[in-house]
Amino acid sequence: MANKLSNLKFIQTLKNIWKIEDLRMRLGITIAIVAIYRFGSFVVLPGIDPSKLSQLQEQTSGGLMSLLDMFSGGAFSNASIFALGIMPYITASIVLQLLAMAVPYFQKMQREGESGRRKINQYTRYLTVLILLVQAPSYLANLRYTAAGAFNESVNLTLFMVSSTIILAAGSMFVLWLGERITDKGVGNGVSLIIMIGIIARLPQAFMQEFVSRMTAATGGGVIMFLLEIVFLLLVICGAIALLQGTRKVPVQYAKQTANGATFSGARQYLPLKVNAANVMPIIFAQAIMFIPLVFTGLYTEADIPTFMRLMLDHTSWVYNLIFALLIIVFTYFYTAITINPVQMAEDMKRNNGFIPGIKPGKPTAEYIDTVMSRITLPGSLFLALIAIIPSFAGVFGVQQEFAQFFGGTSILILVGVVLDTLQQIESYLLMRHYDGLLKSGHIKGRMG
Repeated sequence: MANKLSNLKFIQTLKNIWKIEDLRMRLGITIAIVAIYRFGSFVVLPGIDPSKLSQLQEQTSGGLMSLLDMFSGGAFSNASIFALGIMPYITASIVLQLLAMAVPYFQKMQREGESGRRKINQYTRYLTVLILLVQAPSYLANLRYTAAGAFNESVNLTLFMVSSTIILAAGSMFVLWLGERITDKGVGNGVSLIIMIGIIARLPQAFMQEFVSRMTAATGGGVIMFLLEIVFLLLVICGAIALLQGTRKVPVQYAKQTANGATFSGARQYLPLKVNAANVMPIIFAQAIMFIPLVFTGLYTEADIPTFMRLMLDHTSWVYNLIFALLIIVFTYFYTAITINPVQMAEDMKRNNGFIPGIKPGKPTAEYIDTVMSRITLPGSLFLALIAIIPSFAGVFGVQQEFAQFFGGTSILILVGVVLDTLQQIESYLLMRHYDGLLKSGHIKGRMG
């Protein structure tokens, strides 16, 4: 009976979504743009024979290259016009956000409101193009080294390098434009959704490879091991949801004034401070930084790559995982600092006659909120880093490389975070039209909580 009621509620929810014209249109636009993106991932660069890319695909089957290929939805290993994907824009965004904290010119620009944000976005695009003009030749040099047989013999190499650099840069900027169209006209955050689609495109193949591997294992017990992997994967997903939705409630009271001028404390309310206010952005930022060594691999032959760079290219090495975890912790604090402003929160609370019981309004309140945020951000960042490096240890238990990437880490956190954000936006449309939400009890909490 309970299952039948759940099925009926799900069908009714779909009907309610279809009834809302604006939401129906946005979902249609989102699906159409995603289809365009996936189609472009299979459009090969002019002058390349796609049937002779086996060496490139073998190179991207493991190590850091496999992560880059996953973020691009397989476009990297297909030598596609979208091979560089959205990551150059993410890298440029990191640089501009760091400049906004350290350089007075960019600090002033950030305080200018909407006009300042437009300027910063414009500079981010300019920097993205510069990064692409460096990454594209590096990608082509690596392609020529690993899959020389894929090049058409009649192709002029110099002309190919120039034209393909322009095509790769234009393709990446077009992917960025598609993401922005999703944000403006579709549902969810476009850039995050583009990354999620690239990741999830690899899931069915990785799942089947792991299943076949366990079923054909000579040691026996393959079914049990596969089921244990699925159970652990579900536990990681539950942990990721708890991390992304967890909050610390700070009690707040608001003083109200009666008609005769007397004041009294109103009903106690709560200020929800997220345990992980940065959501999945530290993972995306840290991963973008970890991709930087790939830019310089084209400058070396396989034998001449320095030892440290070789370790940085191996996402199972302790050096890679240590640096990756530290970057996640640092970016968690950094992104929390730029998204949560305790001083502004304290001023808003004081302006509305609100106070935290036992704490004086103004500066003491700001210091108290900052202390609470620091205390809850530390365990949140550590747990975020732990989940991010789980795939590196999955290989110890015989998990296939491609499936291990979904065993935790970047993939799960991005998938869970983006799905929660998108569902939360859909739910807000339903609630605005006085329909039931997506869940029977409570509401979905996305990035904004």
